[in-house]
Amino acid sequence: MVGDRDVLVIYDERVLSHRPEAEEEFLPGRMDKRIRGILDGLGVEAKWSYPEHPGRVIAVRELLEAEPIAGVRITTGQPATREQLSRVHTTSYLENLHELEGKQAWLDVDTTAVSAGSLEAAEVAAGSTIAAVDAVFEKKVQSAFVICRPPGHHANAVRARGFCLFNNIAVAAAHAQFQWDIERVLIIDWDAHHGNGTQDIFDADPSVMFFDTHRAAPFYPGTGDMEEIGEGLGEGTTVNVPLPEDAGDLAIINAFENILVPAVEWFKPELILVSAGMDAHRTELCLNMSYDGYSAMAGIVQRLADQYCDGRLVMALEGGYNPDTLARCTHRVLEVMAGAAPATVREPGVEEVAEIAEFHRSAFAEME
Repeated sequence: MVGDRDVLVIYDERVLSHRPEAEEEFLPGRMDKRIRGILDGLGVEAKWSYPEHPGRVIAVRELLEAEPIAGVRITTGQPATREQLSRVHTTSYLENLHELEGKQAWLDVDTTAVSAGSLEAAEVAAGSTIAAVDAVFEKKVQSAFVICRPPGHHANAVRARGFCLFNNIAVAAAHAQFQWDIERVLIIDWDAHHGNGTQDIFDADPSVMFFDTHRAAPFYPGTGDMEEIGEGLGEGTTVNVPLPEDAGDLAIINAFENILVPAVEWFKPELILVSAGMDAHRTELCLNMSYDGYSAMAGIVQRLADQYCDGRLVMALEGGYNPDTLARCTHRVLEVMAGAAPATVREPGVEEVAEIAEFHRSAFAEME
C-alpha cells in the first residue's frame, strides 16, 4: 500500500531560473535571424512563448503539496560539477555554454534557447539527478524522482536540442558507474519523443542498455527506428520501440512486458534510470496513454528494479507540456513508487459497452 516504500523527490527552485522570453532580446547573429524568420513565416512571433516553461514543474510541486503521498519526502538538489558533466559532454560544448551565462541566446533552430539563469538551472537539474543516484546507493531511500528542468534526453555530447541542455539521465548513469563502480545501467525512456541524445551518447557502450518507447518518425526528433540497435561493441543494447500516434496503454504495456522484461532478464542491470516524460498522455496529442497507463508502466519498472537492482530506481522528469496532465501523471507514478498497487489497463469503453448491452438486453427480453 502507499507508504510502504520510501521515495525521495528532489525539487529545487533554482530550476525556475531557466526562462527564455520572446519579448527580450536574443544575441544577434545568423541563428537569431533564421529563427525569427521561421516564426514570422508561421505568424506566431508576437505570441510565441517558450514551451518548456517554469509552470510545468511548479504544477507538479503544487499537486504534491495539495495531495501529499505517504512515504514521499521532498528535498532540494545540488549543481553538477564540470567534472561530472564532462563524463558525457565535451569540454568545448561546456565552454560554449559557459560563455553564454547571463545572456539570452538561441542554441538550435528547433527554438532551444538559454536565458540569463539557464546555466545554473541546467547544472542543478543534472546535479539533482546525481544526488538521487547517490541517495539510492547510500540506502537513504529505496527510489527517487527528480522534478527537474530543463529536460535532458535530446542533448548529446556536443549539442543542445529539444529544449535540453545537459543530458541529465546520461550524466547520472556515468556518475553511477564512476562513483559506485557498477557495471550495468539500464535507461528506460518513456517520453513520447525519442531520446536521441541519450542513444547517441551510449550507442557504442555495452555497459548501458537504452530502451525507448516513442512515437515513430517523422515525429520529432525523427530518430529511433527499430533497426537502430546500437553500434560497435554496443550493438544489441539499444532497444527502440517506435509506435503509431494512436498507440495507448495496451500497446505500450505490451511493449514493456514482452520486449523490456526479456531484455532486462538478459542484461541484468544494477541500476534502473528512467527518462520520465509525461507527454505520451492523450491530452498531449502525441500518443494515447491514460493516467492508469502511467501507473501500470511504473509498476513494471518498479518490479524490475526490485528483481534485479535491489530496488535501486531513479526517475528524472523529461517532457510533458500540459501542466495539469504532467502533474497528475507524475503523481500517479510516485504513488506506485511509494507502494501503491499499479493500475490495470484496459481498452477504454469496453466495460461500459458491456454494461450498456446488458441493460438493453434485459429491456428486449421483457418485450418478448
